[in-house]
Amino acid sequence: MTPLLLILSLFNATQSPQDQANTVVTPITLPPPLARVLTDYENAWKAKDADALANLFTEDGFVLTGGQPPARGRDAIRSLYKGAGGPLSLHAFAYATSGDVGYIIGGFSSEPGVADRGKFTLTLRKVSGRWLIMSDMDNPNTRR
Repeated sequence: MTPLLLILSLFNATQSPQDQANTVVTPITLPPPLARVLTDYENAWKAKDADALANLFTEDGFVLTGGQPPARGRDAIRSLYKGAGGPLSLHAFAYATSGDVGYIIGGFSSEPGVADRGKFTLTLRKVSGRWLIMSDMDNPNTRR
């Protein structure tokens, strides 16, 4: 098991399923280099800028969205995000980094202070000193 998967499994194993269902997760403040990832994502999404969104990912990055096959690579991500966007507020619940890899776990809503519509995990890789998204997986807080 990779260190990242081990950390994620330990994070999830600390609560019973009943506790998890009733937990309100308090947002945390990220270090500036990681906060930039979320801020840049919000800004590109609000601007409906598929190019800027794709450039937040590594060359071989993934978007893993429910109900769709994985999008892999910047060209596929750019196509997936073409025309997508609108109001968005991202906030982190947890993060970790080790060397040139890391993750952010968080929630999203349409604006700050509004109840989360869903949650996400970003796996990150540092490339030339800048954190980029290796994978973005999100899902809604409501059942489909």
